[in-house]
Order: sequence, then C-alpha cells, then structure tokens
Amino acid sequence: MASALLSLASNRPVRKIAMTGELTLTGQVFPVGGIREKVIAARRAGIRELILPVDNKGDFEDIPDHVREGFKVHFATTFDDVAPLLFAKRRG
Repeated sequence: MASALLSLASNRPVRKIAMTGELTLTGQVFPVGGIREKVIAARRAGIRELILPVDNKGDFEDIPDHVREGFKVHFATTFDDVAPLLFAKRRG
C-alpha cells in the first residue's frame, strides 16, 4: 500500500519487482509467513527480483537452492530500504 501511494504521489510506476512484509506506522518492515509460497508465486509470474523483510532471511535461505536460483533479493529493515528499489532509474 505504501509503495502504491508513493508511486501515485511521484507519478512514477513501480518497476517489475515482488515484495512482501508488514510495514509499521514508523516505517519498520516486519516479517511475514509464507515466504516459500510467495517466492514460488513470484517465479511462476516471471518476477526475478524480490524485497523481503530482513527477519525473513532465514526463511528464504531454507528454500531449496533450485527454487531460489535466479533471484535477486533485497532484505529490508525499513521503508527507507524499500523506496529506492521501487522505481527504474531515470535516464538523462
């Protein structure tokens, strides 16, 4: 939701990236369940870049190598870690 609002406010579309986590009112990114299922869903959708809560790093590492293969993963602690990853870099 926060990413969608930032996209709307900046009039910039979010690039093709999958993310999950719970965002607090103070901007902290909290862990969530179902990381394995969410990674598999991203793979099926053709998305190869993920943003996950740092506290879910162990859950991601528990996923078999053949499922994790080919993903670029960013682990976030706060929304300040997330925001710079949302938009394609502007040219020129």
